Amino acid sequence: MRTKSLPLLGLLCVACSCALPVLPEKEKEEMQFAQKYLENFYDLKEAKKSLFPSANLNRMASKIREMQSFFGLEVTGELNPKTLEVMKQPRCGIPDVHSYSTFPQSPRWKKEDVTYRILNYTPDMLEADVEEAIGKALQLWSSVTPLRFTRLYSGQADIMISFASGFHGDFYSFDGQGGTLAHAYPPGNGIGGDAHFDEDENWTKFTTNNGVNLFLVAAHELGHSLGLGHSNVFGALMFPIYMAVDTRDYRLPQDDINGIQALYGPPRESPALPTEASPHQEPTAMTPAEAPTELSPREEPTGAPLRPQDCDPHLAFDAITTLRGEMLFFKG
Repeated sequence: MRTKSLPLLGLLCVACSCALPVLPEKEKEEMQFAQKYLENFYDLKEAKKSLFPSANLNRMASKIREMQSFFGLEVTGELNPKTLEVMKQPRCGIPDVHSYSTFPQSPRWKKEDVTYRILNYTPDMLEADVEEAIGKALQLWSSVTPLRFTRLYSGQADIMISFASGFHGDFYSFDGQGGTLAHAYPPGNGIGGDAHFDEDENWTKFTTNNGVNLFLVAAHELGHSLGLGHSNVFGALMFPIYMAVDTRDYRLPQDDINGIQALYGPPRESPALPTEASPHQEPTAMTPAEAPTELSPREEPTGAPLRPQDCDPHLAFDAITTLRGEMLFFKG
């Protein structure tokens, strides 16, 4: 009986191998890259133990169609060269949504005087040039809203700005040069409002072919820090893909103005430049206790109230959302 069963087993192996075609190495790498991209930015969820591989392929095709629609590509559901080209462009690390948009539940700062602090600097630029880029980025938003921005040199600010490489404590690791340039969090306590920039990028003061303009990326990320999501309007500042444009006399596009004024309204008077809370002094060196990355889904910032019990019958949240595969809760 054992010897007679061998041919049958052989036929089964042949049948199984015929049912699972082997992709060329390059095509396999592109498929893996696209899958990771869709997981990060379009909430693709793969059924790890599915008995029907076609179900995962159908989900992926659906997400490809969603991504193609967002960027104004031909909607085919196929991973064609144009779709891959868009996927490989440097971009923001926040997922995509349509039109100008805000985060779920429209989180916003419930005050007009918002503070910020630059925790550390990139060695790619002079410190004064980094400060100028951040200040100009904030002025873009204050020029069309009632918001005022005050810089702090110590302590906790509403928006903590830092440069870091790879894993930096918030479960959204940077991926080296290219790919994700930066990410920021919507308004809220703790890590809410903070903006992180990938130190592996080559940051520049001016728009060049071999670097990334810090002002443009900072203005985009600080839009997230104020409550804006992504826009699918090509040319909008909140469009998710980095576009190297001339920043001389740069003005905020109308789609971004519409979005930020939906949250905060128009300015009441002539906008002012960002101010400083104290005379200039050397920024305090970033330490683990001060780093904006200390907060994770399982940690609380120093000095915050104790974490409530999971089953507390009085526990309530202001907003709940998913971001790059993680569920985030916002309160306060």
